[in-house]
This record gives sequence, C-alpha cells and structure tokens, in this order.
Amino acid sequence: MTQKNKKELATNELPKAYSPADAEAKWYTYWLEHKFFHARVNKDKKPYTIVIPPPNITGVLHMGHALNNTIQDVFIRWKRMQGFEACWIPGTDHAGIATQHVVERNLRKEGKTRHELGREQFLKEVWAWKDKYGRTIIKQLQKLGTSCDWDRERFTMDEGLSNAVKEVFIRLYEKDLIYRGKYIVNWCPNDHTALSDDEVNHSEVKGNLWYISYPIKDSGESITVATTRPETMLGDTAVAVNPKDDRYKDLIGKTAILPIVNRELPIIGDEYVDPQFGTGLVKVTPAHDPNDFEIGLRHTLQQIIVMDTSGKMNENVPQHFREMDRYECRKELLQELDKKGYLKKTTEHIHMVGRCYRCDTVIEPYLSDQWFVKMKPLAEPALKAVLDDHIRFHPKRWIKTYDHWMTNIRDWCISRQLWWGHRIPVYYCNDCNHMMVLRSDPEQCEACTSTNLRQDEDVLDTWFSSWLWPFSTLEWPEENEDLGYFYPTDTLVTGPDIIFFWVARMIMAGLEFRGEVPFTDVYYTSIIRDIQGRKMSKSLGNSPDPLDVIDEYGADALRFTLLFLAPLGQDVFYSNEKCEIGRNFANKIWNAGRFLLMNKAHIAYKPEDETLFSDAADAWIESRLHDTIRNLTGSLDRYHVNESTKILYDFIWRDFCDWYLEMIKHRFYESSEPEIRKATIARALRIFETSLRMLHPFMPFITEELWSHISERKPGESIMIEPWPEVHKEKINRDAEKQIALIQDIITAVRSIRGEMNVPPGKETELHLKTDDGKKQMTIEKYSTYLERIGKISALVVGSDTKRPPYSASAVVGSTEIFVPLQDIIDIDIEHKRITKEIERLEKATISVEKKLLNEQFLSKAPKEVIEKEKNKLESFNQTLKKHQETLTVLSK
Repeated sequence: MTQKNKKELATNELPKAYSPADAEAKWYTYWLEHKFFHARVNKDKKPYTIVIPPPNITGVLHMGHALNNTIQDVFIRWKRMQGFEACWIPGTDHAGIATQHVVERNLRKEGKTRHELGREQFLKEVWAWKDKYGRTIIKQLQKLGTSCDWDRERFTMDEGLSNAVKEVFIRLYEKDLIYRGKYIVNWCPNDHTALSDDEVNHSEVKGNLWYISYPIKDSGESITVATTRPETMLGDTAVAVNPKDDRYKDLIGKTAILPIVNRELPIIGDEYVDPQFGTGLVKVTPAHDPNDFEIGLRHTLQQIIVMDTSGKMNENVPQHFREMDRYECRKELLQELDKKGYLKKTTEHIHMVGRCYRCDTVIEPYLSDQWFVKMKPLAEPALKAVLDDHIRFHPKRWIKTYDHWMTNIRDWCISRQLWWGHRIPVYYCNDCNHMMVLRSDPEQCEACTSTNLRQDEDVLDTWFSSWLWPFSTLEWPEENEDLGYFYPTDTLVTGPDIIFFWVARMIMAGLEFRGEVPFTDVYYTSIIRDIQGRKMSKSLGNSPDPLDVIDEYGADALRFTLLFLAPLGQDVFYSNEKCEIGRNFANKIWNAGRFLLMNKAHIAYKPEDETLFSDAADAWIESRLHDTIRNLTGSLDRYHVNESTKILYDFIWRDFCDWYLEMIKHRFYESSEPEIRKATIARALRIFETSLRMLHPFMPFITEELWSHISERKPGESIMIEPWPEVHKEKINRDAEKQIALIQDIITAVRSIRGEMNVPPGKETELHLKTDDGKKQMTIEKYSTYLERIGKISALVVGSDTKRPPYSASAVVGSTEIFVPLQDIIDIDIEHKRITKEIERLEKATISVEKKLLNEQFLSKAPKEVIEKEKNKLESFNQTLKKHQETLTVLSK
C-alpha cells in the first residue's frame, strides 16, 4: 500500500456501508507487506508460540478448520498486542494414505497404475501434485485472516523435518523402543496397509452368530462353536475352552476335525475363553484375530494366513474358495456347511466392527511383519504431566479420556505399506541378510562389505512425523536460537477427535526428546453440527464452504459468529443464516464509527479536551469500559473464548452504541458550548478506539479499517501492533453504574409499554414515577434530560405521592412504579377493538395447537422437532394472550 493511498484512507469519509471484500483484500496484503506476522528472537520480549495443527495437503477449508484457526488467531493476535513475541507456525501434513489415494485416482483416469510407473516415478507424480495443489488450504486460511508467520511455513516432508523423523526412529531403536515382529495388525484390504488402533473407527452392527459343528476325532461325537466370521475358520488351528468350565474340561487334550478342510485341531484350555459367549467353545485362528494370536503364542499353535492383502482367499484354503472375496467366501462356505449338516443354527448378534478411518472399509485382523513403538515407557511420563497439571486441558473433562487411553495403551504400529511418506531408515544386505538402521544411505554392508543392499519398502505412519511437530518445525535436532527461544510452545488448539492420534503422542515426544512438555495448555474445540444436530459431512450435503460464507457475509462475520456460537466443550449448531449475528454486529460497529467520524469532521479538538466536561453518563461508560477490559482479559486468560465474544458484544452493542451514543447525541446537535462538544468527541473516539483494540483479535479486518480512519496513520502502523488495553480499576465506578442503570431500566420499561400499547413512534408521552427512595428521586431528576429525550417523554412527574393517572399502563423497576398515561395518545376504543379481535384469533389458534398435541396419532408419527415446534408455538400463544389480556385491562380503566 502506497503512502498516498494510506493517507487517503485515513482522511476520506467512511462509506455508508461496510464492504468486507474490499477491506479484507487490502488489509491482508498490507499486513503481509509489513511482515507484522513474522516473529523474531527478541530477548526483551517473552515468546508466545502456537503450532498450527497441520492440515492435510489434500484438504480444503471446512467449518471445523474455520473455527479452530479463528481461535488460534484470537490467541496469537491478543498475545501480540500484549507485548509478547507471538509466533504462530503454519504448515501442512503430507497425509500418506489420503495423498496417495488422490494421485492414484488421477492416474487411473489416465489408464495408469503406480506399479506400472514404479516407485521413483510415482513419487515424482506425487511431488508434482503437491506443488500444484498442496497449498490450497493455506491460501484459504489466509482468506479467513489468519496471522500465521508464513515465513516459517513447514511441510512434514521438508528436508529438516525428514531428518528429525530419521533421528527419532534411530534413537528409539537404539533404546529398544522400536522393534519389528510378526503381529496381528489392523489391515485395510482397500488401502493395502496396516493401521494403528487409533486409525480404526469402531461401531456397533447387527450381524449374525453362526453355530458350526466340529466332529471329535475317533468318536461319533461333535462339539459346536459360534463365530461371527465363519470364513476365518479355514485358518483354525485349535478349539479352546475355559479350563474352569465343567461342561467341557474333559474335552481338553482331545482332537477336533475342521469341517470342509479336515484339519486336525487340538482342543486346548485357556482362561481367556468366556464361558458365556456362544456355546463356551471357541475356534482359534491365530493369524486372523488378535486374541487368538495371543492364545496361539501361549500354546505354540500354527499360524495359517488364509487371505491375501486384498481380502481375497489365498492358496491356504481349499481350491474352490481361492481368489474369492472374503464375503463371497463366507456366503459359499455357509452354504456348503449347511448342505453337509455342519451349520446348526444362525442367530442375530450385535457386535463391534472396525472400519478404516480413511475409506470406511471393514478392517481385517491380519498377521504380518510390521514395525512397532513400545508405548508404555513413553506413556507413563506423558500421563503424569497432565495429571500433575504441567499441561492443562480446556475443558478439563478430556483428562479422563486421556487417562483411560494412556493407561490402556498398546504398542503403536508405525509401518505403512505405502510409497508416499518417510521411508523407514532400515537397510538389508541381500547377501548376508544383515540389517542396518542408519541416518544416511549405506555404501556397503557393515557385516560382509557387500554393496548388494536394499532399503525397507515401507514408510512410516503419517503421525510419526506429526508427533514431532512442535520442535521439528524449529529445526530440531539442530540446536539453534529459534528452538531455544520459541520452544516449548504455549497453546495448542485442536479437535478432541485427535487427542490420541496427535496430542498424546506430541506430549510423549516432547518429554522423550526435549525433556519438557511441548505446550502448557490444550484447547479442545467444539464439533460443528448442522441445525438438526447432525455432524457436517459432504455426503449429507450439510457442510457449507467457508469461502462462500466469507463471500456473502465477510470473514469477520464468520469468525465472530463461530466463536459466539461455540461454548467451551459444547457442540456448535450452525447454519449460514446465523452469520447474520456477525454481520449485524459489524454493521453496528461501522455505523457507530461513521457517526463519530462525521461529527469529528466538524469539531476542532485535542485528545486532552475530554477533561473539559463530564457527567454520570461519561463516568458510567468509563466504568463499563474498564470493567469490560478486566472481564475480557480474564476470560481469555481462562480460555473462555465464547464468553469473551459475549463480553465484547454486550459492551459494544448495548453499552456503547445503544446507550452511550444515544445519551451524547444531543451534545453534538443541541449544545451551544464548544467545550462540551470537544470533550464529548474526544472521549467517545478514545473509548471507540479502545473498543476496536479489544475487538481486533476477533474481527481483525473491520477493526483495522475503522482504526485507520480515527486519525491519520503513518505507513507501518497497524492496530494489530497497538498495545492491548489496560484496566484502571480506579475508573470502575459502581455508583455511576447504579445511577445510569436506573435511568436505563426506566427507559426500557417505557419503550416496552409503548410497543405493547401500539403508541405511534413519533408521539411523546407523559411519565409518572412513584418512589420512596430519595436517592433514586435525585438521580431521576438530575438525569431527567436523558429520560425525556431517549424515552420520548413530554412531561415528567416524580415523587413519593405520585398517583396513577386514568387509562395508564404501568410497570415496576425495583421499588419505582412507572405510569404512562395513554388517553389522547392512542384511540382507546379502536385499540380496544383491535386487541379484542387479536385475543379471539389467538384463542382459536391455541385450541387448534392443543388439540394437535393431545392427538396420540400425531404424537406417535410426527418427528421430534415438529412436536417441539408445536409446543413452542403453544407457549408463545399463551404468553401473547396474557399480555393482550393485561393490556385490555389497562384500556378498560
């Protein structure tokens, strides 16, 4: 932005309406040009650091991102204004499975596969896709107004971060915390890769329990086992009973015959078997069930894998089942078992089924060679850090969830059968089979000097790089000035759905590799749902594009609305129409600024002129301002962001715009004393400017735009680097607040009466007040001009012996009785007839709704929300009827 444009910006009159699009494009460019977002090591300042939860490079902005990043931006802008060296580190995640999916899908459209291209060429394709599309979500975040330090933007497969990943793998391996072994893993047949326990979504499904007869060898007897996955019986290597089960303990040591396959199966005793499940006899398939795997280890059972990595039956099953999909095999096998008399019965059975978190394919427990991290030694100090309050969770209830997961943690399967990701730094000699774990590619075998080497084909789980994010983004393992200054970070803002994937592991990594917690506070965001309470998703068509919302309402309106609707730890029920909250608030602020700047243009004043005049209204707004600064700062300190928006909204909309500006308007138009006008504009603009600074972290664009107009600004100035307002407790004046509150309550009551009685807007009324409180009477008389002007009062009568005039409406404020005479103000007869007719209409409508709510057929068939709507309608009708009947009583006197 040129100096000329900046000067014009500060002196031109504000347009009638605020244009979000113009302000957003202009100011974000200005902020970037002046590097206001960039943080530097500054020993004179205390650092405040946030690392962004890195969105996937395949991602596009959704409402969850919008809420999460707005909260982060509030904290970073607030701390920047408080004088911290505020550093918000952005970046993206390579998202192994998701990104490989996208690129493979594109290749299929061209008739190609990754296997035809080969690993090296395929990875070139992925990098090319990343370079073209990988920053889409970053550009979208900038539209939201995020003040990230874009000079520090990182990617989880940057060279520096890749070095950190290698270093961590090797250090854990050297401490015997990483191992390779055969284990039952969660296998996705669609993605052809193992998944960690956290990457599997479990849900209840209504399935079947099939009861199958297994003959006992050399006898005419048989036993019956129950299973939910009959296709896996082709890999059975034993039948197990609980040795304490008197029904079957005599079977232990005998041999059963596997139907169809005719494999001999030892009948073994193992206490894992639940006598209450099925028949109390269970088939044991060590290669396809994690519990059976453990039983198999205890009893040295054979492990027979009966499927390939695509979920198709392999060469270890009878010929006629080979190449069948697992579910096709199930169907054919059950038919054969039934035909041969082995299928005894089938019952419905509800059980848990795991699905891939990416593609929703049903997971297959599968025996394979994988790399694992031993988690117990890492989890114990990480759990203690949270329980000892070294890391605080907001809200605290997530501690219980964290505790449960960390206490029951299992080893982490970190290898993935993908090509896109950090390749495991393990090398094998093809000649002597020696294994090497190294930081760089070896030239020859350490054991036999052969150069015939190969690297492990697998890559590491995406989360293996993400768990290092708080320090790898600061060039760890290299010790450097940035790392020493900005780490540990301060606040993490994230969704509770990745408390296990990411939060817990980052805590483990911080303690293991840096010896300290990676952050001190974790803010868990709300889940955004639609107005019906459904989680937003593309498939439901209920997930609006935040960029469309920004185009329609403006970034500030979206930001403020999301925060306003999102109580800490509670779900958000969102619809685009609710952004009227933010847009209306922005318009209110804009109109207030325009009103003040228009008056400023006609008054030659200096800031110190505000001392020339003051009354209780000024003392009141000053008190409210400093109370607001105190409450707002305290609220943000407690991570109550939603509460903070309510504090700001209440002060700016209600106190400043609705009341204070109304109270001082007459000083501009009616006062003949220039000192009063000077004091009024000086004070009002100072309070408005302070309000803009408080609001800036929440609504950065409109606050910068208005702030630039209050006085001439030089290039390089910005509200975002202005100091956060300080509270002056001595200016909190409870007496002034009480006095003005009384005036406000009386005016509010008068306005309510005028509305209910259909008093024409332009007509003034008398106001009769009865109070025995001498102090209140003095306050009312002292500030009668406010009552008369704002309440549209033609004559004021106040005293302890005030009588109620005829045909007057009444109200009570505390101990003060209020009477508004209506004779000669409205046509009593016409108004009486109008209200009588309205009462008749409402009584009929009430009877109709009551009948509907007493109708059993309606109650049994109508959706819950429709019934609730009818109940609310009935309540509204009854309340309105009551008011109309009270009004009719007044008009009859």
